[in-house]
Amino acid sequence: MHPSSDRTDEVAREIQRVVREHHGWVIARLVRAVRDLDLAEDALQEALEAALTQWPVQGVPDSPRAWLVRSARNKAIDVLRRRTMRRGKQEEIEWLETLRLEQTQAPVPEDALSDDMLRLIFICCHPALAMEARLALTLRTIAGLTTDEIARAFLVPVPTMAQRLVRATKKIRDAGVPYRVPRQDELDERLSGVLAVIYLVFNEGYTATSGDTHVRRALCSVAIDLGRQVAQLFPAEPEALGLLALMLLQDSRREARIAEDGALVLLEAQDRTLWDQTAIEEGIALTKAALEQSRPSPGPYSLQAAIAAVHAEARSPEETDWPQIAGLYGVLYERAPTAVVALNRAVAIAFAFGFERGLEAMDALAEPLAHYHLFHSARADLLRRCTRYAEAAAAYERALELCENETERAFLRDRLRGVSS
Repeated sequence: MHPSSDRTDEVAREIQRVVREHHGWVIARLVRAVRDLDLAEDALQEALEAALTQWPVQGVPDSPRAWLVRSARNKAIDVLRRRTMRRGKQEEIEWLETLRLEQTQAPVPEDALSDDMLRLIFICCHPALAMEARLALTLRTIAGLTTDEIARAFLVPVPTMAQRLVRATKKIRDAGVPYRVPRQDELDERLSGVLAVIYLVFNEGYTATSGDTHVRRALCSVAIDLGRQVAQLFPAEPEALGLLALMLLQDSRREARIAEDGALVLLEAQDRTLWDQTAIEEGIALTKAALEQSRPSPGPYSLQAAIAAVHAEARSPEETDWPQIAGLYGVLYERAPTAVVALNRAVAIAFAFGFERGLEAMDALAEPLAHYHLFHSARADLLRRCTRYAEAAAAYERALELCENETERAFLRDRLRGVSS
């Protein structure tokens, strides 16, 4: 008996959900076992194909994530067995036997990085790779982002990002980068890359680049958990504290960001009674600690946490201290002079000193952010507030062309109708 097409489609959606939520966890478990990222990813792909065939007939297992790990691990072991028999090396035969035994035994970690995903992040952030390659590779591995999504996150063409990912995996393989926990003396040199990866993973969860879900809550939770572990590993590192504070403060607004009908709710329109005060209190305390430890030169994450704290402390949109936020963005731009930081600073200037001034500050960003939908949507919003409706409509249309997230697209379409009527 063959499953119906509707049943197959339903299972396909379930598989897609599991992969989106648990890709990093599954890959991390596989990599720890087989010590080969390419093999782990190939084995997971085979397991997904098997699930698409078996689940419509047998039903979705109670623990889809565990099923994928077992299936992929079996497939990887089959590949390793063939490799081992060809080479005939005794040490590999003994390791493979150990791997077989681990199929029925839960391994007990004995190192500081007991979390498999955090271990994998530190491994992927090997100094043999350029920083951008480290970030891109880990986003694909941990967050399960597609090449298209990663390219949008880095504001580069898709073919460029595809080449970077191929080169990164090849370099790891050719360089013989060991799949083990880095030694203590190796952790510090990888910390900046690890923090950047966690930050980008959180951003993808906080505002998904594509799909019909604006917030990927599971990914936000993963990033926050990883941030806590890093902060515990490096208690004297202010940027680790700052990043954790930033994520907590941003995530505190999760319940207010999406309306009951699924519509996007911007910061100024959110019901602030829905904000998580416990997360805000912890985030503000961590922000203060990070700023105190980093005097007189706070880092980018600590400064962003300070900006988020100013927003969190405002009981209403009117009470927001926009001049202070604009000033903080000015300092942040000195530390991290990127076009996206400049865009956020321009928005703060607009609310602190006038919308026309904000638009003037955005003018210089038209070229570097030409393919960034949030630039066009932010510019459209300021044009709308200045009653320059025709220009606002054109900017909203350009944002729609570039945006891949359906929740954001619905918001932009609604705003476009508002300035076109």
